Amino acid sequence: MKILVAVYSQFASWCIPDEQVARLRREFPEHTFVRATSDAEALERIVEADVALAARLTPSHLAASRRLKWIHSPAAGVGNMLFPEMLASPVVLSNSRGNSSGTIAEHVIAVTLALLRDLPLAWRRQAARVWAQDEFNAGASIRSLADARVLVVGLGSIGGRVAQLASAFGAHVVGVRRRVDGDRPPGIAAVVPPSRLHDELPHADVVVIAAPQTSETVHLMGERELALMKRDAVLVNVSRGKLIDEPALVRALESGRLRGAALDVFEHEPLSPDSPLWSREDVLITPHVSGFHARYWDDATTLFAGNLRRFVAGEPLVNPVDKTAGY
Repeated sequence: MKILVAVYSQFASWCIPDEQVARLRREFPEHTFVRATSDAEALERIVEADVALAARLTPSHLAASRRLKWIHSPAAGVGNMLFPEMLASPVVLSNSRGNSSGTIAEHVIAVTLALLRDLPLAWRRQAARVWAQDEFNAGASIRSLADARVLVVGLGSIGGRVAQLASAFGAHVVGVRRRVDGDRPPGIAAVVPPSRLHDELPHADVVVIAAPQTSETVHLMGERELALMKRDAVLVNVSRGKLIDEPALVRALESGRLRGAALDVFEHEPLSPDSPLWSREDVLITPHVSGFHARYWDDATTLFAGNLRRFVAGEPLVNPVDKTAGY
């Protein structure tokens, strides 16, 4: 069987390391692994591939493939591969959800606490060597996560872990997901459907976006939703940038309506140097790194290897993607 490894990016951190490809070749000597490091190479080498380990594939790639049966993503999000031709094809998709849930949840807590406790102000004053005690107004501007109401939009592996950690700090956590029945993640006080989002936004001190990108969630947080948010609330996005209307967010911040935003993902990456988000003191920007951890590629490769064994044996895959639902 021929397997295309097409996990490449303009950023080295999102390229699968050479040693992981070598590991797959050692573990599966009966299969042929062909690597691509660009769209052009992927287009050339997908023609005879039965399986693809890929972070993104285009309609042209799918059209060029002759034998492709299964695509596994080393990330959780696969929205960029859910184009109409893929939805109509018999190609099976699986992803790596769960690999970064813990570290992304920790990131959410870290940036939320930073905004609630005005740490960006402390960092700016430290750089200027200024003792800014009076600017914190004896703590009047400092908020606590304890007793805060946290709205987690999307209760997959990431959102569920965020809820667990936030509740451990004493927060009252409400989750939004399509299925309100079934098991409730630990730490969740209530689960509501997406139709209740507008009802919940005015009550939330912190809104965490952890939902997948689908046709229904693009600009989930737009002008209307941002206007509904509680004054002095914090918005955190660790999902996909397209879930937030960035110009609308800038306007909401400029109006002083929100306390701040912590953004790890953006509509277009890398974020343009011209974006007004860069210069805002109420915005924490991280360059799509919330999922990074020391074992990321080891764990991602282990998951794919296990799924490859299942695929060959005709067994159900771990983390199958419902292409219609989008996750």
